[in-house]
Amino acid sequence: MKRSTLYTIAVIAGIAAMFFFMTAGTAKQECRVCMDYAGRSNCATAAGPTQEAATETAKTTACGPITSGMNDVIACGNRMPASVQCRSR
Repeated sequence: MKRSTLYTIAVIAGIAAMFFFMTAGTAKQECRVCMDYAGRSNCATAAGPTQEAATETAKTTACGPITSGMNDVIACGNRMPASVQCRSR
């Protein structure tokens, strides 16, 4: 293999490792949130540095498939979750 190819592979691997550690390293909590809206329900799991951040992200993710339009997304996000289960990572 050429030296430039090895350098390219090393740089790509380094960037991938840095990306992994920067995103996964700060996630200390993982939460599964179930949302009910307009007769539909959905659950989602998310990780974050705090329980509140993980819950909010999971809540937003759970609302996506059961809503249509920005007004519904906002209304769903303002509701209390049907269930929340969190654990430390």
